[in-house]
Amino acid sequence: MNPRIETLETLTYEVTGRIARITLNRPERGNGITLEMPRELAACVERANLDPEVHVIALAGNGSGFCGGYDLVASAEGNMEGVASADAPPGSPIDPMVQARNHDPSGTWDPVTDFQMMSRNLRGFMSLFHSEKPTICKVHGYCVAGGTDMALCSDLLVVEDKAKIGYPPARVWGVPTSALWAYRVGPARAKRLLLTGDSIDGTTAAEWGLASEVAPASDLDEAFEALLERVARVPINQLVMHKLLVNQALYAQGLQATQTLGVFFDGIARHTPEGFEFQQRAAEKGFKEAVRERDEPFGDFGLQ
Repeated sequence: MNPRIETLETLTYEVTGRIARITLNRPERGNGITLEMPRELAACVERANLDPEVHVIALAGNGSGFCGGYDLVASAEGNMEGVASADAPPGSPIDPMVQARNHDPSGTWDPVTDFQMMSRNLRGFMSLFHSEKPTICKVHGYCVAGGTDMALCSDLLVVEDKAKIGYPPARVWGVPTSALWAYRVGPARAKRLLLTGDSIDGTTAAEWGLASEVAPASDLDEAFEALLERVARVPINQLVMHKLLVNQALYAQGLQATQTLGVFFDGIARHTPEGFEFQQRAAEKGFKEAVRERDEPFGDFGLQ
């Protein structure tokens, strides 16, 4: 069941001319992802696809950065209860109590229940990829962890030159469910990022072909709007056909099978001895301390 556009809690939606604008709107939490955010994202993408006036979808984030990933206060500190949906059917994979039990180190982990929960998040992110109309994402400040799932599912990225982009949970407690890194930057560079958990800046993202446009913070909005306006001039039918044509290449390379593996691996990563230790440290000391202990040995704590 999709939420009504009028009752959005985690993002905003508006249409200006030929552009539908979706903006992540949890700035006080770094636009941290909860289960509601992918659901609302998919609902907004569908609204834009059905609007005959809209030619292109713009994705951005309010606050200091685009998205800092999953809300670790809700997930790691809260034993995953805060990530799940408060109005979920009792006993379902998105029931907070079900997720809490499934992340209890003293209990038995059901990987399928985990898959059912996380695959729904991926489905929401991939609404950007499957959208008939093109999706263009603006990245400022930071785009890390689960935030990269949303960004990489978009068709084009316009990034701030100093923005930090990467997947630090590759070090512990995560595997990218969208599994798009190899497709977007090639296998060698994807391994360089995922085998270290390192991040790159926006300038490097453009050099690697991940971002189609890069600009300093002062010029980022102008670059974003310029690209949106150029795409919006093209007839909808042409946009739909060209996007479908290019996406077929990724489908043919087995993207869906790779993502299924990514979702299962992400669940496994949260249930390894190291994953349970990270979750326990977050619950005892707070997520910032757990992240500090994870990242400080790499010399980039606070820089991600």
